[in-house]
Amino acid sequence: MLLEISAAFPGTPLLIVTDSWFGNDGLLKPMRKTVGQHCHMLSRLRVNTTLFALPPEHQKHQLGRSRKYGDKMGNATTLANKFHERATTYSVNLYGKQRDVLAFDNIMMLKTLKCAVRVVWIYRRSQWVALFTTDLDLTVEQIIEYYGARWKIEAAFKEIKQEIGSSKKPNSKLPCCYQSSQLLHDGRHRNLDLCRSP
Repeated sequence: MLLEISAAFPGTPLLIVTDSWFGNDGLLKPMRKTVGQHCHMLSRLRVNTTLFALPPEHQKHQLGRSRKYGDKMGNATTLANKFHERATTYSVNLYGKQRDVLAFDNIMMLKTLKCAVRVVWIYRRSQWVALFTTDLDLTVEQIIEYYGARWKIEAAFKEIKQEIGSSKKPNSKLPCCYQSSQLLHDGRHRNLDLCRSP
C-alpha cells in the first residue's frame, strides 16, 4: 500500500502514524528501504525510553570517529518532569474544536531508531504523554493534531466493534486480517467515515 501511495505522489514526504508498539526501527527501517528516506514516522514515546543529546560536531583535528550520540539525557519520564516548567501553551485543533495544550518540544537522539527525532511532551492536569517524529520539519501543533486524528480512527473502530458486537464476542478462530477487513466493510455500510473531521 505504501508503494502505491508513494507512486501516486512522487517526491511527497510520507508520514506514518502509529502507536508506541510500532514506534521502532523494526517498522521504520523496512519502510525506508522499500519507499525511501522521505518516509517518516510519528508515534507515541514509551515512558521508559532513554533519550540522548545530539552528537557534538566533528572537530577539525579530532582523532577517531565522530560520536553517533551525545550525552545521555534520561528517560521520557524524568525529562517530562524536568521540562514541565518550560512548557508553552499551543492552540491546536483536536476532535473538531480549537483547544489550548501545554507542551514542550526538543530534538534529541533515539537509539531505537538510530536517528534524531523531535519529541513533544504534552501536559494535562495530572498526566503527560510524549510523542515523537522523525520529520524534524513538523511543528508542535502539527504533531499533536496528526496524532489526535489517529486517535479518532481508533475510537471509530471501537464504535464499529461495539455496534456489530465483535467487542463482546470476538471470533479468535478467524485470521486477524479477515477480522480487520470485516470491520472496515461493516463500517462502510454504516456510513462511518473514519477519517473525516466533524
